[in-house]
Amino acid sequence: MRKSRFTEAQIVGILKQHEAGMGTKELCRQHGFSVTTFYKWKSKFGGMEVSDVAKMRALEDENRRLKRIVADQVLHIDTLKIAASGNF
Repeated sequence: MRKSRFTEAQIVGILKQHEAGMGTKELCRQHGFSVTTFYKWKSKFGGMEVSDVAKMRALEDENRRLKRIVADQVLHIDTLKIAASGNF
């Protein structure tokens, strides 16, 4: 996955500038990103503070870890079912 040039704190700052009244196209030109990127950021980070973004990142990491654990458990369960049936 490609790493963004902007941190979450910078993105939140850019969105705050837009909320303060700066135009979308002018913001995009000033910071060097596309209008599409701006609206993607707005849908993901709109209305958040920097601390909220940090909490969201922590929850995403924990969710990713838990999904990996569940996938490993399902794999172990399937292996045990095959071994218990005696068809190996």
